Amino acid sequence: MVNYLCINRENNQLTANQTSAKILGYAGLIPFVVFAVGSWVSLPYVDDATAILLTYAAVILSFMGAIHWGLAMANNHAHGARYFIASVIPSLLAWLALLLPQPLALALLLFGFIGLLVYDKRVEHSQHLPGWYIPMRIRLTLVVALCLVASLVSVTLV
Repeated sequence: MVNYLCINRENNQLTANQTSAKILGYAGLIPFVVFAVGSWVSLPYVDDATAILLTYAAVILSFMGAIHWGLAMANNHAHGARYFIASVIPSLLAWLALLLPQPLALALLLFGFIGLLVYDKRVEHSQHLPGWYIPMRIRLTLVVALCLVASLVSVTLV
């Protein structure tokens, strides 16, 4: 049972952890899509879909950085300090984005998500990321980026 709940690196089988991560990751795109659409059309009970999208994106970017904090703790590298520092940069960018006007905030968050994906690719092996993580991150980041760009176009046209 324990082997089923852990990532099996030898044969890369779909495991419970991988399945859960994928379901939650892709479900996490729903607010991005809904509120990006809402930046173009009126949604019931929503006054400012772009503000909701910005806030959600900031929370998710912070969460994505926290993944690297956990990896830095778990992997215990000699250069661990640099991994800890890198792990807080997404939170700082997200916080700053919440203080900026919407067009700048959307652009900063877009930069943050793309930058974090580049960083993920760079540390994939040194941080022992599972083989399925980067392909999933690429797909998730693509959708997030499209949503942020769509909302950015919306707020710049208004």
